[in-house]
Formats: sequence, structure tokens, C-alpha cells
Amino acid sequence: MPLMTTKNMLLAASEGRWAVGAFNAENMEMIQAIIASAEDLFAPVIIQTTPGTLAYGSLGLYYASAAVLAASARVPVAIHLDHGNSLALASQALRTGYTSIMIDGSQKALDENIAITRAVVEICGPNGVPVEGELGRVGGKEDDLEGEAGYTDPGEAMRFTEETGVSSLAVGVGTAHGVYKTTPVLNTELISALKKIIPVPMVLHGASGLSPDAIRDCINRGISKVNFATELRIAYTDAVKEYLERNPRTIDPKKYGLSARNAVCRLVAERMKICGCNGRAGDVDRIFKN
Repeated sequence: MPLMTTKNMLLAASEGRWAVGAFNAENMEMIQAIIASAEDLFAPVIIQTTPGTLAYGSLGLYYASAAVLAASARVPVAIHLDHGNSLALASQALRTGYTSIMIDGSQKALDENIAITRAVVEICGPNGVPVEGELGRVGGKEDDLEGEAGYTDPGEAMRFTEETGVSSLAVGVGTAHGVYKTTPVLNTELISALKKIIPVPMVLHGASGLSPDAIRDCINRGISKVNFATELRIAYTDAVKEYLERNPRTIDPKKYGLSARNAVCRLVAERMKICGCNGRAGDVDRIFKN
């Protein structure tokens, strides 16, 4: 089916207390793996690209790959700009055909964050494309962004969602991008508190490395979209290394590409089951029809 927006995916997830898995892709093989896992599990899925990934390829390249593969899929697939860092990039992604846009102004002062997020909503809204904002920093490193984790303030969250009109909100509850050096201490009570006052679905960034129980607890408390990036890169790269160690004379990229694709496919399937989105593609269709 054609690429769809994330709106109905997240509404269905929020209503059913499960979460959509959102997976960052770096190349064709990873996009293939993500959609293949979604097909196998009859799960809605979100493919994500960051500004750093887009600097390596391009918006058009990643969009085209996702669109071609989604066209033959029987499950809902969206392509999302992850951690968009400017109005210009958000506008370009929208023109390219991206079906979901994130603008990350979390490093800015609250008023600046509201202003740039509202500006992105104003260009995406008339086109029916949902916008994800972020309030309260997720720690660690994502592309060129690096910083300490900062919790989302409930009062600021209410103001942010009201004044920006975002469709979803990435919240800071103690997670971090990258590889965790120690087990993170998550403020899951904050998720419960935010769920009571925020009128839009919430997003959890930095889920790579979290335990299955920790992810499920966040979802049970109100998270509707869970992002996975670092561990997919690790799975892909480790599979390539292992293949070449066993077959050092290999010169055909398709050989080790297939091994890496299969590794990512297995990992994505595991994470989808933890999110509870397996078998939920029909729920999204029901929301759409209503």
C-alpha cells in the first residue's frame, strides 16, 4: 500500500496501550529488513532517517526506497524525518513526500522551541502531515546533537502542545541516545503524569539497550511510539564483520548484505513484539476507516 502518515498509527496505539516501533534505517538493506519484519508480524511500522543519514544519502533516495517497498506491503508503513534540525530541512522532507516530520528544538529555550515547532506545524498541517516535537532533552549523542538528559516539565508540556499544535511529543524521562554504559534509571511515574495532561501521543527516544520490561512499562504508562536506532546499526555491522571473518575472500556485497539484513530483521521482529504492535495493522485500518 502507499506510504501513510503516522497519525492513525499513533492514535490506534494510544487507544490500545501498545506502541508503534520506529526504526532508523541507514541503507536499502535496513529498509528491506524493517518492512519484511512488519509484513511477517502484520505490524504497522515507521522507518526513520536523521539529518546525518540524509547527509550521507538524500531525502529522495530514502523516500524512494521506502515508497517502492511499501507499495507492495500489506501493512501500514510511514517514513519519518527523525530529529529534524531546521525549518528548511522539514520543508524539504515535506516536499519530497515524507509522511511524518519531527522538529527537534529541545536544545533551545522553551519559547524558541515553541516558535520553530509551530512554524513546522503550520507548513505540514495543510498537507495532512503530522509533526512530532520534543520537550525535555534525551541524553547521549544523535548525529551532531549531544547533551545531558533533561526531564519534561508537565506544565511546559501542556503549554507546548497547546501553542504548537503538534501531533505527538517526544518526552524526556531519563533515556539517552547511543549505547548505555550503565542501566538507566527511568522516571516512569513522569510518563503516567504526562499521559493525564498531554492530549497527543507520546514518544520514547533512546530505547536501544533498554530491557524489555522497561520498554513495556513505559508503554503501559502511555508511550505510543518507541524509537530504535543504535542497536540496529550494531546488529548490521556485527553481522557484516562476522560474515567476512568466516568468508574473508568474499567480494560480493550482496553476500554480507544479506547476512546483515537478516540480523536486522530478527532484531526488529523482537522489538515489535516487545512494543506489542505485532498483529495490529488491522487496528490502524479501523481507525482510518472511522
